[in-house]
Amino acid sequence: MGVEETIYPDSLRAVMIAPCGMNCGLCIGHLREKNRCGGCNVDNTNKPKHCVVCRIKNCDETKTGETGLCFECSKFPCARMRQLDKRYRTKYGMSMLENLERVRELGVEGFLGMEKERWTCPECGGVICVHREACIYCGHARS
Repeated sequence: MGVEETIYPDSLRAVMIAPCGMNCGLCIGHLREKNRCGGCNVDNTNKPKHCVVCRIKNCDETKTGETGLCFECSKFPCARMRQLDKRYRTKYGMSMLENLERVRELGVEGFLGMEKERWTCPECGGVICVHREACIYCGHARS
């Protein structure tokens, strides 16, 4: 079984899209071998503390929406979302706000199709971690 078959079935699923628009399937916490995190929407003991106490994930407005995603909120994008988006755009080249807009436009499955295309390593076919400059499986630099 290749890297892609090993990783993708678990990484790029609707349940992996956090309320903020983070694709938890691209997070190093989910992709690592040891103490693997199941993502923001899954209860597990391996979730980092900052994810457990996340104010965006625990926002009452998000919990009452149909999709559970922040774009349904009347305050979207709130100050917390703008801060998180700025940090991820600056450090990792990914925008949570753009992710949420794509989900709104294309639906979750359409968004996941785009994600698979964007975050697949062209060298080995593994998932490229948003938090790393190179593929964690083969070392190929992400573009």
